[in-house]
Amino acid sequence: MVNSIADVRDNPARESISISRAQPLRATPDGKRAQGGVEVVRVSIVGVMSGTPVRGNSKMPPVSQPTVLRTATLTVLAMLAFAANSLLCRAALRDSSIDPAGFTLLRLLAGALVLWMLVRWRHGGRALGGSWPSAVALFVYAAGFSYAYVSLSAATGALLLFGAVQATMLGYGFWRGERLRAWQTVGLVCACAGLGGLLMPGLSAPPWDGALLMLLAGAAWGVYSLRAKGAGDATAATAGNFVRSVPLALVLGAATWSGLHVDTRGAVYALLSGAIASGMGYAIWYSALPGLRAASAASVQLSVPAIAALGAVLFLGEALELRLVLASVAILGGIALVIARR
Repeated sequence: MVNSIADVRDNPARESISISRAQPLRATPDGKRAQGGVEVVRVSIVGVMSGTPVRGNSKMPPVSQPTVLRTATLTVLAMLAFAANSLLCRAALRDSSIDPAGFTLLRLLAGALVLWMLVRWRHGGRALGGSWPSAVALFVYAAGFSYAYVSLSAATGALLLFGAVQATMLGYGFWRGERLRAWQTVGLVCACAGLGGLLMPGLSAPPWDGALLMLLAGAAWGVYSLRAKGAGDATAATAGNFVRSVPLALVLGAATWSGLHVDTRGAVYALLSGAIASGMGYAIWYSALPGLRAASAASVQLSVPAIAALGAVLFLGEALELRLVLASVAILGGIALVIARR
């Protein structure tokens, strides 16, 4: 039994404590005798010491959590924003005269500006986070993404990008010693078969140069995502990485100066991709993450290639080919099995 907070602090291994509380004298129903004593209250300290709210008769207020509706709304908006990146980039490089280097520069510049303003608005003069290695990974992703969409359809590009991101992160897990269960192995085989079927030579196969560039972009984004774990304020870190990536994009623009071209339509698409689909999209996603379990956060991203494919049909007039549909089912279904069993 303990009588002070010091006893709780000095005995962290105890799962519960007993606190005595004197009860006032009160008359019995016959009015002749008084009874009092000591009430022993059993209190669990596991939740107190860990920050978890204690249930039952505890008077502690529950920890504030995002509402289900808010989390669902933010998640849907984030997935739409991620899919919009593919649609905007493909539309710009197909329907305008902007070149990939110009698109990359404007996208990163717009994203850096929006994220910097968000950090300033939320935290005042707080320094930006991030690092140069992460900024390099971000730049490789953005540049590979832009150059790949010169020849890839929006749906195919999104599928290759997502598959490469997940493959990179799963590969890192294997390297760290994680092992697959039986159903995870089945899922991995299905995903690899789907990717192989998509890239197999044929009339509807995507161009190899574009496919390889998108796979490179996905691997770079996977590295960026792995480096972002434990980075603290994710929005501040992403803002700092976007700011650092702008000089790299300027170097790319200078190296391709002879072919650099930006028109009004292409510039608008690039600015929307950077400011809304990237900058605001990442900020919204980071706001939704506290309300999602890790498995749910990974699984919900399976929707991005499907949203991009639907948007490509509706807004870009792309055909939904059977090969792409079958490959999508195999790749996304396989990845879902791997994630679900982790």
